[in-house]
Parts: sequence; structure tokens; C-alpha cells
Amino acid sequence: ICGICPVSHLLASAKTGDKILAVQVPPAGEKLRRLMNLGQITQSHALSFFHLSSPDFLLGFDSDPQSRNVFGLIQSDPELARAGIRLRQFGQKIIEILGARKIHAAWAVPGGVRTPLSEEGRNWILERLPEARQTTEQALALFKKLLDQFSTEADVFGKFPSLFMGLVAPDGTWEHYGGQIRFMDSEGNIVADGLHEDNYADFIGEAVEPWSYLKFPYYKPMGYPDGMYRVGPLARVNICERFGTEAADRELQELRDRAGARVATSSFFYHYARLVEILGAIDRIEQFMYDPDLMSPRVRAEAGINSLEGIGVSEAPRGTLFHHYNVNENGLIEKVNLIIATGQNNLAMNRTITQIAQHYINGNEIAEGMLNRVEAGIRAFDPCLSCSTHTAGQMP
Repeated sequence: ICGICPVSHLLASAKTGDKILAVQVPPAGEKLRRLMNLGQITQSHALSFFHLSSPDFLLGFDSDPQSRNVFGLIQSDPELARAGIRLRQFGQKIIEILGARKIHAAWAVPGGVRTPLSEEGRNWILERLPEARQTTEQALALFKKLLDQFSTEADVFGKFPSLFMGLVAPDGTWEHYGGQIRFMDSEGNIVADGLHEDNYADFIGEAVEPWSYLKFPYYKPMGYPDGMYRVGPLARVNICERFGTEAADRELQELRDRAGARVATSSFFYHYARLVEILGAIDRIEQFMYDPDLMSPRVRAEAGINSLEGIGVSEAPRGTLFHHYNVNENGLIEKVNLIIATGQNNLAMNRTITQIAQHYINGNEIAEGMLNRVEAGIRAFDPCLSCSTHTAGQMP
């Protein structure tokens, strides 16, 4: 479906296939899927922070657009740029070690995965973990310093009340693959908890507007557009009770302290949340390296078509991803509905750029730096349009 975060669609699709086969995935299969998703989160967040957003932070929102990019960053701070590139490579290599290719690995399948982790692959990951952790800790320290410098941006880059949605474990721990769906408001109140993807149509509505190819999902009990909610790294760190690893829990608490609330409502904090998630992902990757299940040959449950409908959910780097399939007796897909993270952030992205524009733009003179801040409000969400846009009928 998409080459930007193919692992996300691969896993949501495989989980939907599990439902159609009506099978229980072996423990090794689930853990290996989780490992690949942690690699995907790491590489995607590193791309967003180092390649796409850090030129704004380190070179300045008003700097020359010709050099306000990753190449300008390489000129300005070659060590940081190189570290960011290698952190992304670390995540990509995990995907390649498991699935034999970095993009569109045909590895996670209904019932599990095709192959276990090799000893060689395990050793490579263990060897590169310390460097990945060091880079992430450096990036966190850098961003925390920058927060003081960009206090105005933190106040106007999409700082408004909304709901937040994502997956959490049954005990409220941060989740990225399984668990249950939770909605939380800006005050930290749980609006809905223990929701299941099979019933998503009961709590998620999908509006459309004539001026956009993006759907406008909303929380159904509150109606459209009042049921606006945000998904992705900021939502995940807001709705969870804890990260579940010592280092990430410490950073999560500091993020909340710096936000001045249990729930961070500024979209500028998406950048901060990504770095905390990378650190937590690295912690969990390291834990998996000592799990004997990952070497087990029992990685897949075999079955035929046992249900004509399946709904799967997983956390993509950009947020919660739903796949809904109807199939015929031969397993051929006849109908599909996808609810993409970028679409679920659609209402919030529009609110964000409105707030930024109202703050920075006065009169008819629109400086490039002002326009860049509006664009940077979108970059905070790290949207991806390739799988989130749609049209019925012929594209005009």
C-alpha cells in the first residue's frame, strides 16, 4: 500500500488475516512481529526528527530554505546528521534482518511470520544497540534545550484541547501492536477504555468534505467535528500510564513536567514524544534479544478461510491504523476499508495550521519564515498522504 511505513500496513493486514483464518498466532510469531514494528517506529521517527524537522530547530525557522534541509544540517553539524542517519539505518536493518528487505517485506503473514530471527541477526542488533541508544539520548538532551528557545512555538503550534486515541496494554502500559483502544481528554480523563477494533464503527465516524481527499474521522459519541481526536506518538504517550522501561518512564515523566500537565496538548510536543518512543523502542528491542522465543521455529499457525470478515489494528509510527476486509469463500478480498493515522489527525492538523497562521500572519505581507512555521505545524504530525488520501470515482 505504501513504501513510507510498509511494516505498519503489513502488520495491520496480517492481523486482519489472523481474524479471517480464526487462528491464534504462536508466541514467537507475535514477538517477532512486535520486533519488526519497533524497528519501523525507530527508523520512521528518526527520519521525521533528524531529516525533516531538525533543520528548523537547528538552523532556524527563518533561515535560507535552500539550506534548511538535511544537507544544510550535514554542513552545520555533520556529527549529529551522521548519527541521525545511522539511527534510521538501525531501524531499517532490523526490518531487513527479519523480512529480508527494508521495504515491502513479504514476511508477516496471516497466522504469524515466515521465519524466526537468526543468530547472526541477533548479534548485529546487540552490537548496534549502544550506539542507537546514545544517539537517542543526545537528541533528547538537544531537544530539551531547544524547548526553552522555542517556547512561543510550543504555545501556538497546535496547543488546544482535543481527545487522544491509541492502543494501551490492559494495565495501561504503552502499546504499539496489541492491547485495547483508549480515548482520553486533555484533562487526563479516560473518556472510553477497553474498546475493541471489531466494533470500531460504533465509536469512530468517518466524515468526508468536498474540498479534501482525506477522510475526517471523529469520535462518534461527540459528533462531527466536536469529536476531533489526535493519534500518533503524542497521543500514545498521553494516554498510557507508563512506558514500562526505566529510561523511557523517566523521560515520559519529564515530558509531562515540561508540558506542565498530565496531558501535553501542544502539537509541538509530537517531536518530543517521538524521541521518547525511540528510547522506549530501543529498550524493548534489547529485552527481545534475550527472549528464546525469537529463535523458535514455531512462528506460524496454518489454517484456511474460517471467517468472511476481519478487522485488524496496529500502531503505525504516525498513529493507530485499522484494516477491515470482507472476503469470499476463497479468501479473495471483495471490500476494504482503511482508517489511516494521517486521516485521523486531519481535523487537528487543520486546527493547528489555523492557530499558527492567526498568530504569525498579519496583513498581506507573508514572509517565507512565517509560511514555514505554518508548514512546520503540519510537519509536527509527520503526515503521510500516499495511503491516507482517496477518491470515489474518477480523479479530476
